[in-house]
Amino acid sequence: MERDYAHKMVRFTVLASGSKGNSSIVSSVSATGGSTRILVDAGLSCRELFRRMAVAGEDPKTLDAILITHEHADHVNGLPVTARKLGIPVYFTEATHRAWVRQVTPQRRITYAEWAEEHKKQKLAAEERVLDPVCGPVAPESAELEEAVCEAKAPVSDAARLPAVNYFRAGEAFQIGEIAVSPFTIPHDAADPVGFVFTAEGVRLAVATDLGYMPPNVQSQLRRCDLMLLESNHDLEMLRDGPYPWQVKQRVLSRVGHLSNDATAQYLEQTYDGAATYLILAHLSESNNLPELARIAAERALVSKPSLLANRLLLASQHEPLAPICF
Repeated sequence: MERDYAHKMVRFTVLASGSKGNSSIVSSVSATGGSTRILVDAGLSCRELFRRMAVAGEDPKTLDAILITHEHADHVNGLPVTARKLGIPVYFTEATHRAWVRQVTPQRRITYAEWAEEHKKQKLAAEERVLDPVCGPVAPESAELEEAVCEAKAPVSDAARLPAVNYFRAGEAFQIGEIAVSPFTIPHDAADPVGFVFTAEGVRLAVATDLGYMPPNVQSQLRRCDLMLLESNHDLEMLRDGPYPWQVKQRVLSRVGHLSNDATAQYLEQTYDGAATYLILAHLSESNNLPELARIAAERALVSKPSLLANRLLLASQHEPLAPICF
């Protein structure tokens, strides 16, 4: 697999896609011999990510960075362990990073009665120090300040510790090695969710999952792409009749939820420019979709674009990596 890749310049590998974990690799080897490999999301455990990389012919030690689309667990479950094990930087939007840090940092929750008792103890301690005959008078403000300093020095969990963190902004392109990255805002119920278009050696690869509908900015970003990883999350009837609580169904169906098979098909039929060599349907729900339903909906929408039928229309799996796609 690596020998074959030596004659290719750009490679895209879906390691996993679905509500139990999402992760892909974008790789590029330039004409001058430089190489860059980016892990897009880390929704599986580190052990499982490494196992799937081995199956796909990717070496984890060659990864240069991790890019995160948003902070939901199925996109970041293996992030801290993977990043620390490989010692590579992680790229987020600032809002996504802050949301993720809050998510993984243990928080102590207390009742009002516990808070009042703690506050009373701190107040008495401060008063005693103010009147301390040995140390002399201490201003109340100084006592409170020292208490705050002591709290600040208390050990904190390292759950959110990463080798390096780099921020980017949606709408502002940046470069990681040989790969140009164009992040764009997507409509999803997260802090600052994004999709990506990657450009390397003239090849454009798009990742657009976890979005409630297809706004104009996303449609614009997906033009002239050679490969698209595009969400086709659920069948509307299966979702409505399925096991999810009504509130969850409403979330999935909302404009910050997930694209249905019908919504994806509508985009493919009415707006999609037909430029991609490969279209990968992704983030299929195991409870509310079937691969054949997603495939049929997309194929019907693409009848006017026959170049994408047959083996160039692919379905990403939750349980095994797709064969790498090379350009």
